[in-house]
Amino acid sequence: MMRKIAVVLLEDVALFEFGVLAEVFGVDRTDDGVPAFDFRVCASKPNEPLQTSSHSAVIAPYGLDALEDADLVAVPATSKRGKYPADVLEALRAAAARGAILLTVCSGAYVLGAAGLLDGRKCATHWRYTDDFREKFPKANLDPDVLFVDDGNIITSAGTAAGIDACLHLVRRELGAAVATRIARRMVVPPQRDGGQRQYVDLPVPEATGESLQPILDWMVDNLATEHTVPDLARRARMSDRTFARRFVAETGTTPLKWVTTQRVLHARTLLEQTNLGLEQIAAESGFGTAALLRHHFRRVVGVAPQDYRRTFQCAG
Repeated sequence: MMRKIAVVLLEDVALFEFGVLAEVFGVDRTDDGVPAFDFRVCASKPNEPLQTSSHSAVIAPYGLDALEDADLVAVPATSKRGKYPADVLEALRAAAARGAILLTVCSGAYVLGAAGLLDGRKCATHWRYTDDFREKFPKANLDPDVLFVDDGNIITSAGTAAGIDACLHLVRRELGAAVATRIARRMVVPPQRDGGQRQYVDLPVPEATGESLQPILDWMVDNLATEHTVPDLARRARMSDRTFARRFVAETGTTPLKWVTTQRVLHARTLLEQTNLGLEQIAAESGFGTAALLRHHFRRVVGVAPQDYRRTFQCAG
């Protein structure tokens, strides 16, 4: 049974991510039927101020010895510098070896990576850190699209609020859905969110590295509802089909079809956020033609259905 919770703080700890752990596990909700947790905030040097990422300080009253009998050891977001105190890494390895559950929020995954605990394991972190994380920890199996990854005794979450999803999932797994729902209700958050973190990603569209195709790219964006074929685009660029296709891939890193499909998804995403247009009209204006085709490509790129995305992000009156 998950009762003893130890949170490990390091320099540059992010207060919101630490707060997520404290809110889920550190608040007494026994009056609402939630089991009492023995919540411990730990650090290499207890009772000494630790700098936070928000230009303040926090003090951990417990040392690392408090991890020795913890059922759950959690690491909130911290610096991604890749070098962490040796005693912290050793304490995390020892906790994993004796069967404790390890949970990280956002960049806290870097600490487990530095401890070698993510080698060959599925994991998650903030989508902005994908390339850097993979470079630092090539043996980890990073999934950049999900809100969290449950890999048995190791649970890693994506950026910031995804830590709430991971914590509530763990409570649901270990203590049941009723307990997780009670905590979620008191926090005024959904017990479980749909979709992954792809819906929050600022999708980058490959741009030409040279200048030769930029007029063509601009024209394609301005005419998304037009059918774009390589022969038509090649004629507009005054190139042969083969030369145009080769140049396009060389300068944008992708094919004309994939490039314009991503542009259409981006435009559809904007229309879902800023208008009340129906899916058929959005599909027509973004160049997909039918709502069915829009749904197919939107879910593939963004990770959720268009209507689900609109419910989360629409800002139109």
